[in-house]
Amino acid sequence: MSKKLLRSGAIVSAMTLISRVLGLVRDAFIAAVLGAGPAADVYLFVAKIPNFMRRLFAEGAFAQAFVPVLSEYQEQKSKDEIRYFIACVSGTLGTIVTVVAILGVILSPLVVALFGTGWFIEWLNGGADGEKYELASLMLKITFPYLWFITLVGLCGSILNAMGRFAVSSFTPVFLNLAIISAVVFISPHFEEPAVGIAWGWFIGGLVQLLFQLPFLYKANMLVKPKWGWKDPGVVKIRTLMIPALFGVSVSQINLLFDTVIATFLTTGSVSWLFFSDRLLEFPLGLFGIAIATVILPSLSRQHSGQSPQQFRNTMDWAVRMILMMGFPAMLGLMVLAQPMITVLFMRGAFSGNDVLMASYSLVAYATGLVSFMLIKVLAPGFYARQDTKTPVKIGIKAMIANMVFNVILATALGYEFGYIGLALATALSASCNAFWLYRQLKADGVYQFSAQTFTFGIKAVISALIMASAVYYVNPTHQAWLEMSFDIKVLELFKLITVAAVSYFGLLAAMGVRVKHLKSETLK
Repeated sequence: MSKKLLRSGAIVSAMTLISRVLGLVRDAFIAAVLGAGPAADVYLFVAKIPNFMRRLFAEGAFAQAFVPVLSEYQEQKSKDEIRYFIACVSGTLGTIVTVVAILGVILSPLVVALFGTGWFIEWLNGGADGEKYELASLMLKITFPYLWFITLVGLCGSILNAMGRFAVSSFTPVFLNLAIISAVVFISPHFEEPAVGIAWGWFIGGLVQLLFQLPFLYKANMLVKPKWGWKDPGVVKIRTLMIPALFGVSVSQINLLFDTVIATFLTTGSVSWLFFSDRLLEFPLGLFGIAIATVILPSLSRQHSGQSPQQFRNTMDWAVRMILMMGFPAMLGLMVLAQPMITVLFMRGAFSGNDVLMASYSLVAYATGLVSFMLIKVLAPGFYARQDTKTPVKIGIKAMIANMVFNVILATALGYEFGYIGLALATALSASCNAFWLYRQLKADGVYQFSAQTFTFGIKAVISALIMASAVYYVNPTHQAWLEMSFDIKVLELFKLITVAAVSYFGLLAAMGVRVKHLKSETLK
């Protein structure tokens, strides 16, 4: 089983790598055009809202509720019953999300007032930032329909993932990145405000992603005519599981929205600095955390349905071990290389050296919680695979409350200019609380706890990552030196530092006795 998981995880990671690299290219294009000024703040604010809704309706809460039920159908039902179930789910979900998307377009000024309260107050009082509110209301009308497309994309991807076809859904986001890059290059120059042209990239990208997945669903004989099925037993079960999962799986996204609300009260650039630092955090999180979570959920669901508790624990342990191996070096690597990476990726056009410095501070703060973010991704499926969505929502609510408290304390302590760093640190701290509470409950339920072998593996990963980070810090040029380098030299220097990091980390792991076979076995020898 673990060999199959490792192979599936490698496929998802490879496809995700392509998508994430293009995502960074996309963000570099946007940074060059918009910088970190008012238009950038508005664009990045507007992009967050459909992304947040996507986590609720598409690959987030819906997937966590849908995949276990579909896996149960695959174990116990005929193919015709599975197809009817998918028809009911697609018709019901499609109808609901259509209504939500239409309301989102119509009520966009209200949505912006809710999440961009600082700009709304400025607009009411005739302040300078009132223009941000007006621009955000317009752009949200363009980006909100993306929710409709991406929800159906999430449904298609979940079906394919449950069938063991992970590559298609993992590669699909590539088309969104290509659409937005194309919008930056070909559409935005035709608008007085380039950000409006870039917003159309989300609409086009959502459409292309859906069209890409439909042929694969047809080939799998799972492309069915949608049917309203609110009272269908399978849909009822998904509804029951999904409602609490809306909170449990989306806590980190809700926390980011809270950050955005508070950031609209802070200095101009705060929303942009948080966004660009979060984008770099999302790279390893997607490459390892989300990729591993994607492949284990169908396996855990089948193991629970097949009443195989030991295999369930082995799968969880394998996932945690993979997170520890990749999470600690990624966390420390982001902290040490924050300024170099942001310099190489984003410092051009309107994105200045000061923006690099400010964004690097929030990246370091976010990075302190990277391992926790990753652990949440693999611990939460331990509940969802057992069709327990109530426990994660209780933990999620506690984590949200903790985040709000941390936000107020840290943002206030750091003040108007640097309060955004407090927001990033608060998000990281609340994620650590979330991961700890999830693990504690799994252990209390007798479902999973770290094996002695995994604990030892984690110690080796921490030691190796600390030594790696020290070596990279020692050879890393100063911030001023980075600013003075040509772009070619910057790229070469960053490549050298990443090479030093990779060779030193995996070399140290090997010196401590870790071998590839240990990652394939169900316990670390």
